[in-house]
Amino acid sequence: MFTGLIEAVGRVTALKSAAGGLRVRIRTGLASSLSPGDSLAVNGVCLTVVAVDQGEVQADIGPETARVTTLGSLRQDQGVNLERPMTADGRVGGHFVQGHVDGTGVVDEIRPDGDSHWLTVSFDRSLAPYFIRKGSIAVDGVSLTVAGLGGTVFEVMIIPFTWANTALSSLNVHDRVNLECDMIGKYVARAIALAEENDVGQAKGA
Repeated sequence: MFTGLIEAVGRVTALKSAAGGLRVRIRTGLASSLSPGDSLAVNGVCLTVVAVDQGEVQADIGPETARVTTLGSLRQDQGVNLERPMTADGRVGGHFVQGHVDGTGVVDEIRPDGDSHWLTVSFDRSLAPYFIRKGSIAVDGVSLTVAGLGGTVFEVMIIPFTWANTALSSLNVHDRVNLECDMIGKYVARAIALAEENDVGQAKGA
């Protein structure tokens, strides 16, 4: 479990094919606090550390993860958002983030507003039930608040601190980003869907 508060921006130093997927090597100051078997969120995707060596961590990206997230298109020297799992006695300053990406979005627009930046992202319609105005969304692992919402597009404002201390500042229009919707919203939507299915089943059996 994560919070969406990025601890560091790592740098991809190598990306190689491995066991049908990929193995990524990332240079980060967090390496000294990590061990093989630990979880690490990389651009919002929960990965397992498989090796730590001289200031770098290695993690495997499975074939399915490579297909459904942006990790399959990582590039050498690319900056990535990193977060270690939250501790049981820690504060949840962002929101509950599982590191299980629901889908990818596309950056439609980036525009400055004073020292802050607006980020406009389009998403697949299947994710629409999980978005609400002023709700939470994780974009490449960063906990953000939905400030504007359309049918298949949302807007978030990135404050100067977040812009300077995450990899969001390296995004360009048309880039893909990982999206994880609010876990609580997904459970509510699922409960409503099951209740509706039950009502239909009872109506047919009447």
